[in-house]
Amino acid sequence: MKKNVEPVYYGEYLQLDKLLSAQKPESIKYGPEAHDETLFIIVHQVYELWFKQVLHELSSVIDVFAQESVNDSALTQVVHRLNRIVTIQKLLNDQIGVMETMTPQDFLAFRDYLVPASGFQSIQFKMLEMGLGLKSQFRIDFDKQSFFNRLNDEDRQFLQEFEQKQSLFELVDKWLARMPFLEFEDFKFWQLYQTATNEMLQSDHDIITNNATLSDDEKRIELDSLEQTRASFSSLFDDNIYSKLQQQDQVRLSRQAMLSALFIKQYSEEPIFNLAHQFIECLTSIDENLTIWRYRHAMMVQRMLGSKIGTGGSSGHEYLKRTTESNRIFKDFFNMATFLLPKSALPKLPESVSQRLGFYLTH
Repeated sequence: MKKNVEPVYYGEYLQLDKLLSAQKPESIKYGPEAHDETLFIIVHQVYELWFKQVLHELSSVIDVFAQESVNDSALTQVVHRLNRIVTIQKLLNDQIGVMETMTPQDFLAFRDYLVPASGFQSIQFKMLEMGLGLKSQFRIDFDKQSFFNRLNDEDRQFLQEFEQKQSLFELVDKWLARMPFLEFEDFKFWQLYQTATNEMLQSDHDIITNNATLSDDEKRIELDSLEQTRASFSSLFDDNIYSKLQQQDQVRLSRQAMLSALFIKQYSEEPIFNLAHQFIECLTSIDENLTIWRYRHAMMVQRMLGSKIGTGGSSGHEYLKRTTESNRIFKDFFNMATFLLPKSALPKLPESVSQRLGFYLTH
């Protein structure tokens, strides 16, 4: 590494003259400056700066998974950078608390001067959602209709082109689907797993039917719920059932990817699956933190505006509340807990299988 030949000055390096002069309250154009508008501007500028860093990390991860194979050394770096995103997200979630130091009256002192600007026009946040995998077809109806129409022509064209790129979700699905299923010689994992799940479900059935503390109606409710669980397990072993769940938007991962992810989760303590398991956990945490951010944002908006519409024309709090649950990306990783078996019930991997397993996956 070469040494610098010119001295670097702190303020110039950080371009503080530009950064600290970038707060231009709108309220001052119409009378006395609203005191809390400066806070409002700085909080959102800080959000955009952190979005830039998150996109920087996310782009490097997408580049890794766009390759034909992903080796362990690359996965180590990916996990590190995704953990950085998770840490930044926690900071962003905490930042809402700073915004909540502003009272509704403080906000109303300048809010109407901002119309029609809104978070809808954050290009970086839309890039973040798209890059992770939340594209137009997966959004709620209001978003599908209005996702692009609040943008100027240049930004709209940029995002429409950006949306055509492969998202991390799509690349991860392909990466997981490339994992060879465990059928070596006489060992067929999924047959053994199906047998183990049937035994577990039958045990649950016996527990319910033999429970003397339950009334007949309560037993019927419990058994109906058990049948739903049985149907969920059945989808893992039947392409037709699984396809119907995809068509109903109950799952997004391909069946092959779901099976691979489930196998990794089941045997997460195996050294060969450690990095892959950490990777899945990182994606789960990112989705969870996004959901928390949406929820806290919705609560903040309700606290500030009640039932008023948002500056961008949405229904404000009601819109944000709907996106909290609907705009999930890696929800399948959360729902995999449905299919996990106790460690004691898992088929033991033969030594020959453990030795032959690798995680250098190719097309």
